[in-house]
Amino acid sequence: MPGTTVTGADFMHDLDASGEPRLRIGSLFSGYGGLDLAVEHVFNAKTVWFSELNEPVARVFSRHWPEAPNLGDITAINWSQVEPVDILIGGFPCQDVSTVGKRSGLAPGTRSGLWAHMAAAIDALQPEWVVIENVRGLLSSPATRPPTEGDDHDRSNPGDATPDDATLRGVERDPWHLGDNATRPLRALGAVLGDLADLRLDARWIGLPASLVGAPHQRFRIFALARRTVPHPTGDGLIARRRDARPGASETRDDRAVAPDHRLRAPRTGWLTEQESRIGDPVVPDRRTVQRWGRYAGAITRWEHITGPSAPAPALLNDADGPRPAPAFVEWLMGLPTEWVTGADDLTQNQQITALGNGVLPLHAAAAVTALLL
Repeated sequence: MPGTTVTGADFMHDLDASGEPRLRIGSLFSGYGGLDLAVEHVFNAKTVWFSELNEPVARVFSRHWPEAPNLGDITAINWSQVEPVDILIGGFPCQDVSTVGKRSGLAPGTRSGLWAHMAAAIDALQPEWVVIENVRGLLSSPATRPPTEGDDHDRSNPGDATPDDATLRGVERDPWHLGDNATRPLRALGAVLGDLADLRLDARWIGLPASLVGAPHQRFRIFALARRTVPHPTGDGLIARRRDARPGASETRDDRAVAPDHRLRAPRTGWLTEQESRIGDPVVPDRRTVQRWGRYAGAITRWEHITGPSAPAPALLNDADGPRPAPAFVEWLMGLPTEWVTGADDLTQNQQITALGNGVLPLHAAAAVTALLL
């Protein structure tokens, strides 16, 4: 980030004396927790509460984070009653900015317009870090800003900014130059970044395909990472509370230096370290894999090597409806541990497919967040 030097010690090693992570995550639009896994992994942090409206998907999240309460509908949360966190994360709904949707854009009243509620949560909770994930359409979909309360356009300056008799200089020769032509329309990502700036956060963003980490599909996604640049009284109090030593604990022990290569991992995300270590390894499909997968054999073999499990059958056969995507195969495509979603017996196959299709690939998100930090 401009003017900011970020090192591993700033975010990866904030541990208490027991080795437990100190940084706390609040999770919005949580899904099955793919973004949580990535952020916990990169920051050595812990998700302490989440917000997920879809009850079947929320049950998947609760199965893996049993101590984290679900705050439910983001539009009904009273943020003054919510526990502050160090990191706020969320992949707000993409339906209205997706290139395969109606392209209603980031606007009041749309599903994607729920970003405004995430912005309100940032404003109320004042986290130090914010992590956002969304689809490629965030770059091109329009954004409509709600009118600001108290705006009175009748009282605006009726005169032109440039008098008619002034000499126009060729400062901006491109078609979008400012002045007597209309300005470039606001895009969804621009609106998000503008809101983050208004909230005194310094943001970076990146777009990456999942294939960059070895996945056998593209799944291009936008990730944004923002960090607070201006001290805030609430944030200062949060930091002070987080660093209070426990009764009888040594102050030196709590604040001891941690070696740069010392990255403790919670059991929930330890497997991501193993996946990261295998990215880029040369692999060659064997004859049996080529016979089964044909031209996809190389991609399948690479992902099997990175994730560990063998690829499940890709389809479920049904004489009445024909072949349908197998949830276990989609789960494998997302790089999740076996039965992360499909192990929930109370979800139908359709619910499992929906949850997986809307989710985040943890290894993909971890690579993006790490790139933004470094």
